[in-house]
Parts: sequence; C-alpha cells; structure tokens
Amino acid sequence: MRSVFKRIAIMSRHRTPGAAQTLTHLKDFLQAHQLTIVLEEQSAQDIDANGLTVVPREELGKHCDLVIVVGGDGSLLNAAHAVVDQSVPVLGINRGRLGFLTDIDPQHLEEKLTPVLEGQFIEEPRFLIHAEIERAGIVEAHGNALNEVVLYAGDVARMIEFEVYVDGQFVFSQRSDGLIVATPTGSTAYALSAGGPIVHPSIPTLTLVPMFPHTLSNRPIVLPGDARLEIIVAPTLEIYPGVSCDGQAPVLLAPGDKIRLYKKDKPLRLIHPMDYNYFHVLRSKLEWGKQLMREQL
Repeated sequence: MRSVFKRIAIMSRHRTPGAAQTLTHLKDFLQAHQLTIVLEEQSAQDIDANGLTVVPREELGKHCDLVIVVGGDGSLLNAAHAVVDQSVPVLGINRGRLGFLTDIDPQHLEEKLTPVLEGQFIEEPRFLIHAEIERAGIVEAHGNALNEVVLYAGDVARMIEFEVYVDGQFVFSQRSDGLIVATPTGSTAYALSAGGPIVHPSIPTLTLVPMFPHTLSNRPIVLPGDARLEIIVAPTLEIYPGVSCDGQAPVLLAPGDKIRLYKKDKPLRLIHPMDYNYFHVLRSKLEWGKQLMREQL
C-alpha cells in the first residue's frame, strides 16, 4: 500500500467502551504498513504506546497530515477543535452511538481504510462558528463550534431575555430557556432535538433555534452562513446564563454581555470513504425506513 499520508495521528475518547480494542487494531494495521503514528496523550493511557510519539491533543495538528478518530461524534468534535487551524483532515471510525460524522465500521476497518490511505476518498469542508464574549467593550472569552453555540439559562430553571441582531439589523427580542445557533453539521445534533430543521452540509447556513420560547410565534430561522450575529443579554437580567461551544465547559455571562458569532475563516477538512452517502447516513441513524417503491416498479 502506498499511502498519501505519511504521519497519522490516532486518538479516541479516554475509556470509551470498545475504543481501546479498535485503537490497538488501528495502530497495528498502520505499523504493518510502515506508517509513522502519532498518539494523542489521553488515548495513550488505553493502549500500548511503546515506541510511539505521544503529544497533547492541542498539538496534534503540528505533528501529522491526517487524524483518525476512534469514537463517536463527540470525539471527532474534539479532534476538529485541535487541528482545524492547521488544515489537517480528519477521518472517523465509529465507536459511539449515532455517528453522523464517524463513517467507518470497526468491523471493516482495514477494508475501508486502505483505499482512503491510498488517496481514494471524498473530502468535505465543514465550517465552524467562531464565538466572542464581550463585556464592557472587552473580549473576555472566545471559542469555536463545529456543531453549535448554545445560550442557556444555566442551573436556574428560569427564562432569560436577550436580543438578536444579524449584520447589524435588529431581528427579535426573546424570552426563552435559551437559543441554539447551529451549523449544517450541527443541524442533526442538539438543534434537531429542539425542533430545528435538518440542513444538508453543502448549504452554508446558520440556523437559530429557540429553546422553549415564551411566545409560540418564535420559530427557527435559517440565515446565510456568512451572516454576523450579535446576541445581547438583557442588562436587567437577574441570573447569569451560560454559553457553550459544542458542549464544552460553559462561559458564564453577566447582564448586558454580548455574544458575537461569525463563520470561522478555516473549515474542517472532513474525509469519507468513496461509498459515503449523506442520505444513507440519515436513513440509518434516524431509522427512516428502507426503499420500497422503486424496487417494486
């Protein structure tokens, strides 16, 4: 096998059931083909890392030209955050529950992975949202999200009030449990469970999905992907809501804080085997049923 990738990083979520077995299989397969392996440091606790280069997750992108993730969508999100700025492609082996982003079945690892390493794959750019938290004119925190940015009430079971602006234009004020701002990638994640639409990943959009709004006329809104959003927390709010990127540790907001959101300048390079089909993924993960009509004609 002649691989187009020379230095391959492998990682998984620490102690994910079944991940260590698949990670070991993957390591042995790559070593059998004389490929250089870089192992993420948390994953190194689950397998024999003797003789391998072990680096922190944040440094993976500096040491490889491909990342292979063993786990679920959450594990792939972690990898995406680590390597997006270095434009390193990411491939997923599914050891999670749904696996919208992780394509390869562990039972067919060698069969599916060999053509990918030889250069036979589909590359798909997935954009991220960049979020900035501004307080009194100073940016206090920032982060990236491949799936969604979520404004929520926190641990207090109370509604929060905020205003939303798009490209400087006032859109609405809202009292609700919060707001989800999702990418097309995130349209099948938290936004879907909140009643948002499924958006094909080739369509560059941002979707605003209210969380239990006080007014039933508040509906999800689909915006252009290059729109710039500003969410202002009501200055009279008596609680401190949180904002989270892809379910990571939240940042607590103060009344009057602003959240600025816009498309990150670098996309994630997500790669799939050649037989990848987005609609097949939706059917299998969401149990939409099998094809009958055309087969009967």
